[in-house]
Amino acid sequence: MRTSKDIRREFMEFFLERGHKFVPPSSLLPADDPTLLFTNAGMNQFKPLF
Repeated sequence: MRTSKDIRREFMEFFLERGHKFVPPSSLLPADDPTLLFTNAGMNQFKPLF
């Protein structure tokens, strides 16, 4: 039986092998960003990248 760890590894390998970039996990709580009062979208943690 595959574990959740195996599935996560396979998922990550699938996208990395196709040229996607790995971005380490980040907190849902905004750190040092007074412009963001709460997390209202899944893209907030990528704000510094665009």
